[in-house]
Amino acid sequence: MALKLAWRLFKRELYQGQLLLIILAITLAVLSVTGLASVSDRLQVAIKGQASQFIAADRIIRSPTEIEPALLTLASQLGLSHTTVLEFNSMAYAGDQFQLVKVRAVEDEYPLKGKIELSTGQASGLPALGHLWYETRLYGLLSQPTQVEIGHHYFTLSKEIKRLPDAGFNPFASSPVVLMRMADVAKTGVLQPGSRVTYLYQFTGSDSQLSAFEEQVKPLLNTSQRWVDVTSGDSPIANAVNRAEQFLLLACLLGIALACAAIGIAAQRYCQRHYDVVAMLKTFGASARQIRTLFSFHLLLVTCLGVVLGLLLGIGLDQVISLFLPQEIARYSPSLLRPILLGIATGLISAMMFSAYPLLRLLSIPPLRVLQRQLESASFGTWLHLLLSLSAMGLLGYLYSGQLAMTLTVMATVLLLGGLLSLLGFFMIKLGHGMGMKTTNPLQLALAGLRRRAKQNAMQLVGFSCALVLLLTILALRQDLLEEWRQQLPENAPNYFLVNIAPEQKEGVIQYLSQYIGEVPHLYPVIRGRLTQINGEETITKKQQEEGQTGRLGIGRELNLTWRNTLPDNNRLLEGKFNQAPNDVSVESGVAKRLGLTLGDRLTFTIDNQKVDVTVTSIRDVHWESLQPNFFMVFTEEALSSFASTSIVSFRLGEDKQQVIVGLLRLFPTISVIDVGAMIEQLRQIISQVSVSLSLVLALVLMASALVMMAQTEAGMASRQRELAVLRTFGAKGSLLKWATGLEFALLGIIAGILAVWVAEFSLYLLKTQVFELNVYMHWPWWAIAPLSGGVVVGLLGLWRCRQLLNRPCTELLKGH
Repeated sequence: MALKLAWRLFKRELYQGQLLLIILAITLAVLSVTGLASVSDRLQVAIKGQASQFIAADRIIRSPTEIEPALLTLASQLGLSHTTVLEFNSMAYAGDQFQLVKVRAVEDEYPLKGKIELSTGQASGLPALGHLWYETRLYGLLSQPTQVEIGHHYFTLSKEIKRLPDAGFNPFASSPVVLMRMADVAKTGVLQPGSRVTYLYQFTGSDSQLSAFEEQVKPLLNTSQRWVDVTSGDSPIANAVNRAEQFLLLACLLGIALACAAIGIAAQRYCQRHYDVVAMLKTFGASARQIRTLFSFHLLLVTCLGVVLGLLLGIGLDQVISLFLPQEIARYSPSLLRPILLGIATGLISAMMFSAYPLLRLLSIPPLRVLQRQLESASFGTWLHLLLSLSAMGLLGYLYSGQLAMTLTVMATVLLLGGLLSLLGFFMIKLGHGMGMKTTNPLQLALAGLRRRAKQNAMQLVGFSCALVLLLTILALRQDLLEEWRQQLPENAPNYFLVNIAPEQKEGVIQYLSQYIGEVPHLYPVIRGRLTQINGEETITKKQQEEGQTGRLGIGRELNLTWRNTLPDNNRLLEGKFNQAPNDVSVESGVAKRLGLTLGDRLTFTIDNQKVDVTVTSIRDVHWESLQPNFFMVFTEEALSSFASTSIVSFRLGEDKQQVIVGLLRLFPTISVIDVGAMIEQLRQIISQVSVSLSLVLALVLMASALVMMAQTEAGMASRQRELAVLRTFGAKGSLLKWATGLEFALLGIIAGILAVWVAEFSLYLLKTQVFELNVYMHWPWWAIAPLSGGVVVGLLGLWRCRQLLNRPCTELLKGH
C-alpha cells in the first residue's frame, strides 16, 4: 500500500513540477562529477600520451642486468609493444685520437614513441649495420673522422643526431652519444662478464594493458631495477604533468563538494515542502513505518531519475567538449566505466547521506501541524547532519582521487566555511534587526527580508559561498601553474648549451657569443667533487646503509659543483643568506631535505684528493624544469677557484643564426654543443595543451557553480510568494519590491563573496604548501572584486528567478498560482 501511494505521489509531483529542484540537484551532482571525471580522464591520458614521448615509451623497466624472458613474453601476451635499448660507455678511436662515448644500441622497433631528430630532419629508420649515428660534438672532438673504432669493429659515421626522443636533459653529460644497431654490439667485443651496462626495456599499450602488466611485474623487480613512467622524474616535463594531474583531481573533488552542497540544499527544501503532507498522513492514521517506507521509496525514485539524467548529460557533455578540443587531445578516448561508476556512487551516496537528517526531521513532524502550521519537527543534533555530510564528502573524494592530503584539504575548507557561516554570516544577517521593522525604502525592506529569513538565507549562503570558493580556488591555481610554467620556459629561454669550456677558452667564447647574441653570457664553472662528511661524520651510500654499515646517509656519486657570489636568476632563497663568507655554501632544498641538512651544518667535500670544509648558510629552491644550468651546491669563488674547472653556458639563438654554432665549433672544436630547441618546443606544446585543459576545467566548474546558484535561489520561492502577496495587499509598489528583492540577493552575494575570500585564501594556503608546492601569497584584489562580483551576480540571478513572482497580479499571488 505504501509503495503504491509512493508511486502515485511521485507521478503527481513529477507532473506538477514539484520535484524539479531535487531532481535538478541530483542531476547536477552526477553531471558535474561524470562530466568532469570523463573530461579530466581524457585530458590526463592525452597529457601523459604527449609527455611520454620524452621517454620514447609509456613505461620503462631500467635494469643493470637482463630481465627474465618470461616478463617480455607476458608483455606480448597482454598486447603490449616493447623493445630493448642497451646503454654502455666505451672508447671511440679515430687514428691517434680517442673519446669516451655513450653507446645506445637499439632494436628495430625503437623508438616506440616520438621521433629521432637528425640534422637533416626526422629520421625514417635506424642506422644500417656497421654504421653509427652520432652527436655533433663527437665529430669535433675527433677532428671530423669518417670512421671510428669501437672495440674490435670499425663503424662509419653516417648521420648527425640532433636529438633522441628519450635523451633527457643533462648538460653535464661528458660523453657524446652514438646510436647503433643491437646486432652490432657483439661485433665490438666490448661487453664482457661484469661490464657496467644499463638495459632499458620500453613498453607501450593501453592503460588497462599497462596496469595489468605493472601489477604483475613490479613485485618481481629487485632493488636495482626501476619501473619508470613519465611522472617518475626522469622526464623534464614530469613535474608539470604531476601538477596538471593534481589540478584535474582537485577540480573533480571540488565538483563533488559542489554536488554535495546542491543535494543537501535540495533535500532540505524537499522535506520542508512535505511537512504538511506528513502531518495529514499521521492525522489519518498512517504508521511511522508506512510514512518511512513512503518517503524512502519516493526519494529512491527521485535519486534514480536524477542519476540516469545526470549520466546521460555527463556523457553527452564529454562528447560535445571533445569536438572543441585540439586534435592531439581529442584523439585520446579513455574508458567511460570509471566516470559512470563515480557518477552513480556520487548520486546514491550523496543523496542518501545528505538526505538522512532532513528525512529524520520530516518523519518526526507532529500531527498537530494540521491545526498549527508553525509547528515543526523535533530538533535533532546538528552533529549528526555534520557527521553524515562530511563522511559522504570524504568518502566520495577519496574514492575518486586516492589522495588523502587533497581530500582532507577540501574537507577542512568545508569545515571552515561552515564555521564562518555560523559566526560571521548569521551575525551579518542579524545586522538588519534594527532597521528591519521599517520598510519605507528598498534597502530597509531588503534588510527586513534578510532578518525574517535568517535560517533560509544562511542555507543560501552555503550554496553561493561554495560556488565562489570553488571559482576563486580553481582560478588562482590555474593562474599560478600557468605563470610558473611561463617563467620556466619564457620566450627568450636558452636553446643552446656549451659545455666542457676550458679555462683558456672562456674569454674567446664570451667575445664570440657577445658579438652574435648581443649580451655578455654568464659562464658557470664546473668542478667535480664528492660529499664525504656531514658535521664530521663520514657519509655512506644508501646501499651501504642497507648492508648494515653505520654512518650519515650521503650521496653515492660525485656532484657537479660551481661557485657564484650572487643568487642565480632561476633560484629562490628559502632560508639564510647567500654566500657572504669564503667558506659558505648554498644547498638546494631537495638535497637539504633528503640529507637532513639545516643552516649551520658543516660539510666536507673531497676534490682532487683535497678536503674542502664549508658551512651551510642558505637553502635554495631550484626550478629544475627551467632548462638552465642548475646545481645542488653553490660555493664561493674563494673556496673553489684554486681547483681545475671547465665551464658551462646557456644562451639563445634565433633560427636565422644557426651558422653561429658552426663557426663556434670551428674556433673551439673541443667544446660540446647541446641543442635543446626541439625539446623546448615540445615542452611548450605540452604546456599549451595543459593550459587548454585547465581552462576547460575552469569553464566546467563555472557552469556547475552557476547551476548551484540557480538551484539555491529556487529554495525560497514559496515563502517569497506569500510575502509578496502580503506586501502587495498592503499597497507596496512593484518598483519597491523589485529593488528590495534585488538588494536582498545582492547583500547575500556580498556576504558570500567576503566568506568565499576568507575560505579560498585558507584552502589555497593548504593546497599550495601540501599538494602543489607553489609560492603562497595573498590575493588582495579579491577582497574588493569577490564581494562586488558576488553582489552583482547573485543580485541579478535573484531578480531573474523572481521575475515571474514580481510581475504577477496580487490576486494570483494570494491564490498561490
